[in-house]
Amino acid sequence: MTGARIARPIAIALLVAVTASCSTTATSRFYTLESTATADGASSSSAQGPVMIGPVTIPAAVDRPEFVVQVAPNRVEVEEFNRWVAPLSDAIARVVSGNLVVILGTPNVATAPLANFNPSYLVTIDIQRFDSIRGQAAVLEAVWTVRKTAGNETRSSRTVARETVQGDGFDTLAAAHSRALAKLSSDIGTAIRAEAEQKP
Repeated sequence: MTGARIARPIAIALLVAVTASCSTTATSRFYTLESTATADGASSSSAQGPVMIGPVTIPAAVDRPEFVVQVAPNRVEVEEFNRWVAPLSDAIARVVSGNLVVILGTPNVATAPLANFNPSYLVTIDIQRFDSIRGQAAVLEAVWTVRKTAGNETRSSRTVARETVQGDGFDTLAAAHSRALAKLSSDIGTAIRAEAEQKP
């Protein structure tokens, strides 16, 4: 009887300890991508019409809420408690849109069809690499196309960007991805300006 009385409080104490441990280790942190482009001083009138971003496609390996971190040439780890706050395809479209607003000097950039919004340029983006190397770099490779709706003319190219991570945290890794997307946005903005300057 005495042993049973002793064992029960010990069991309860262990259960409380395990529960407390789970509650502290299961806290998820959420991260976002941000538009970081700055105006480059070029004329803002050359955009000559609204721009629609999308669709954006993402590699299946990273198309998930969790950070997928490359830890070796052929090995990755899925960070269960470090997550993107929104689907990457949506976040990338939003960031590129925000960057182009600044780069082109126009508010007429959207990521979804809107009433009375007739785009002059359609931008599609195929993300082929979106590598997260913690404490080292964010690597982006993307193939993209700008299509001018009048005349159906297109310009396609590839952007490769590698941004050094300033620190070991996931916040700095997200910031590095944001800077890589600014490079992608700049390349797309240059293509839109070049297309707009073409004589009909």
